[in-house]
Amino acid sequence: MTREDTVRLAPFGFVALWSSAFIGAKVGLRYLSPLAFVAVRLTACAVVLIALMLVLRRSWAPLRGRRWLHCAIAGALMNAVGLMAPHVGLTMVGAAPVALVQSLAPLLAAALAVVVLRERLARMQWLGMALGLAGVALVVGLAAARSAARLDGLALAGVGVVGLVAGTIYFGRFCRTVPLLPGTTVQFLAAAVVAILGALLLERPRLDWTEAAIAATAWNTLAVSLGGMALYFVMLRNGTAARTTANFYLVPGTTAIIAWLALGERLSALSIMGFAVAGVGCWMVNRWQPAKPRPDHRPTR
Repeated sequence: MTREDTVRLAPFGFVALWSSAFIGAKVGLRYLSPLAFVAVRLTACAVVLIALMLVLRRSWAPLRGRRWLHCAIAGALMNAVGLMAPHVGLTMVGAAPVALVQSLAPLLAAALAVVVLRERLARMQWLGMALGLAGVALVVGLAAARSAARLDGLALAGVGVVGLVAGTIYFGRFCRTVPLLPGTTVQFLAAAVVAILGALLLERPRLDWTEAAIAATAWNTLAVSLGGMALYFVMLRNGTAARTTANFYLVPGTTAIIAWLALGERLSALSIMGFAVAGVGCWMVNRWQPAKPRPDHRPTR
């Protein structure tokens, strides 16, 4: 497979893997407390990446100076804050609504990318962002109206969005040129430290290692955190933050289908409509490109 094929197929693989993470988390949280689940997942990722660095004899030199610190900050935001709060939220609300709240990431990322990274968006891309927000608002509003617990769970999912987007923008600003393996290793090391501290300080860890818990942890560690985040970084290195995070609009619908098949979670007609509107928004963001400024043909003096 060529590099161009990898870049082209990365969004599809990312959406499939990231959607499956919510199902794996719902299964794992039956046996593990949420912050402990995240801590184990991120620690396992860090161990695997360090082993790869040693086996492949990759150099740590690209992380000299403050690059290691920048990667650590980006990783703590994306992988620790971005996962810890939503996992607590998953104990209060279903997988699909939490996934839908996370699809707010494109709108926030686009707004920050325009200011921080000087990225440009076409008018149709802004319209796509608005449609995505409308789809999210429709489903979240319905879920929040049903119970206060669901509202709390969705609010925690929103905290995860802030961490994910902040880490994405920080990565785009300071870490885009860092080689993938050493940069990712530092990111997961920092995230694991934050998650371990969170589990020890903020909850009473519960670890009931059943076969289902082991399978869920292994899937979310190897397939999602390592495979999915690798694809996410590939997309970030080859595109804008707005286009990369726009793929989150496709995650809720995919998650809803998997949750319906695997967990029996039901969807209302309005929820399905919200997922469809959000999906159209994602397509619009990825379909249109901002117009390039016309070159100045005025003669120089």
